[in-house]
Amino acid sequence: MPKKHHHNQMPYSPAEHYLAELDTDWAKLIADIGPHPERTHSNQEPYEALIRAVAHQQLHGKAAENILNRLVAYYPNSTFPSPDQIFATTIEQLRSFGFSNSKAVTILGIAEKTLEGTVPTRIIAETLTNEELIKRLVTLRGIGQWTVEIFLMHTLHRPDILPVDDFGIREGWKVLKALEEQPKPRQLAEFGKVLSPYRTTASWYLWRAADRAKQKK
Repeated sequence: MPKKHHHNQMPYSPAEHYLAELDTDWAKLIADIGPHPERTHSNQEPYEALIRAVAHQQLHGKAAENILNRLVAYYPNSTFPSPDQIFATTIEQLRSFGFSNSKAVTILGIAEKTLEGTVPTRIIAETLTNEELIKRLVTLRGIGQWTVEIFLMHTLHRPDILPVDDFGIREGWKVLKALEEQPKPRQLAEFGKVLSPYRTTASWYLWRAADRAKQKK
């Protein structure tokens, strides 16, 4: 059981207690890093979350935010353009905001699939399982399993997601278990079963473990 840091009065959650009792590696990691900060809940519609995720692919956060801000500014009177508005935007216009050609095509596809109902509304998404959402959303051009898993974690706050294709997650496991090399995604999916039903919290700690190891180099 992790001891509470005196400088950090936030209590540990059931997820953290559960993970800390798995083995000494987890207990030490959680004690070292301390409790997971309170999550901010987002009420974003799935299509917006996916478009934002696409903007961030292979880009620094700041660059992606600048591009998104230009998109939003083009449609005043709303905090984010509607699927209809996005679908009516030309590829050239999207490129003028800074999206690459392939991202522009992906974004138009997300808008179209939202209008068709493949990308569900927030209310419908809340009723679908992780598996159902992954199956539906990976059919979109430019949207892979990793993007959907990040969406499930950060937008829908699903508590039991482990994105095994994520470099940082695999690196974090390597650091945690002092391995010679990163586990393959399939191995990690197998190892990760013990983390259920709290794989999302475990993922956050694995990312932290990878970050800390990088800073020590």
